[in-house]
Amino acid sequence: MANLQNQQIILGISGGIAAYKSAELARLLIKSGAKVRVCMTQSACEFITPLTFQALTGNPVHTELFDLEAEAAMGHIELARWADRILIAPASANTMAKIAHGFSDSLLTTLCLATKTPVVIVPAMNQQMWRNRITQKNVSLLEQSAIRVLMPAAGEQACGDIGPGRMQEPQIIVDTLGQENDAVLSGVNIMITAGPTQEAIDPVRYITNRSSGKMGFAIAEAAEQLGANVTLVAGPVNLETPRNVNRIDVKSAENMFDAVKNNVVGQHIFIASAAVADYQVAKVATQKIKKKDESISLALSKTSDILAEISTQHNDLFTVGFAAETEDLKQHAMDKLHRKKLDMIAANKVGNGQGFDVDDNALQVLWKGGEHALPLTSKKELAKQLMQLITTHYQAR
Repeated sequence: MANLQNQQIILGISGGIAAYKSAELARLLIKSGAKVRVCMTQSACEFITPLTFQALTGNPVHTELFDLEAEAAMGHIELARWADRILIAPASANTMAKIAHGFSDSLLTTLCLATKTPVVIVPAMNQQMWRNRITQKNVSLLEQSAIRVLMPAAGEQACGDIGPGRMQEPQIIVDTLGQENDAVLSGVNIMITAGPTQEAIDPVRYITNRSSGKMGFAIAEAAEQLGANVTLVAGPVNLETPRNVNRIDVKSAENMFDAVKNNVVGQHIFIASAAVADYQVAKVATQKIKKKDESISLALSKTSDILAEISTQHNDLFTVGFAAETEDLKQHAMDKLHRKKLDMIAANKVGNGQGFDVDDNALQVLWKGGEHALPLTSKKELAKQLMQLITTHYQAR
């Protein structure tokens, strides 16, 4: 069970059908040792009554910004100072937009501006609203302001749609807060590779693949949030470096291998999520190849197998591989697990809109004698679930 002993948490609730889950969330927070006060928007009160939360927490529920009795003592400032953390679940698209742009027209949005404590937002909305570019831009703004966004789950929604936007289940939210509180990987050094590589053909052209690097960057962020010291070796991607993560940028497979070899000593866990090119051009042209022949042939040679080399040379490392497959997912992943002498492998289907160029993913995680399926959800949430598994197995070993 998550340990939130004596944590003072403001549970913010905005309008949406998912507000019914917040009653269970309040109960679980208290069961985990937290002291909870609830702040509701007027829209939230249309879905569930303040009396429910007063009964669950034993505290009055805060709903009004202009409460004359409370404001005589600057009530909203005192409430913001009381909190160790503000958790908004569910967070509607409207509430997220207001907080992202600094609006303070309700008690809940005012609290977010009046606090120095961490703010965690748990979105809940229709899948199309979640995917809307404006909402995604607001998510980026929130994260740039050091506000944690616990990405929504995917599945069937109250409106009948299917897709991302469901509020995470209360137990997952509590477990996530508990893990952050415990910093279970404090003092653990983790190296992660992410993104594609580019293998030069000539000074202008190169061979690459469709990896965006999003999964690897999400894993780096999740590992840092668990207290780990993270080194991220990144291929050519257009992604922001997660907070407190040491980033090393590379281009080719050989560049990546060199970076890993030069920094692997002292690491405890190695997670190879990068989509490293299997082949490179045997002889790179020094000048741009001109378009003159009907066809052209390129001789290719194998690149170094970074994961296999590292797992063999550093058998004290806890090694985690990735397998992106178009068919026979489990069979290919198990073969890679044994052949490269890995501790764990995370396999996912790619192609036909899966894996690459999307924000959602699913993983089949395998190890010697066991496996666990992580269902479709956002890559950020999936990374957190994967890091929970890795942490459990690393500590057991």
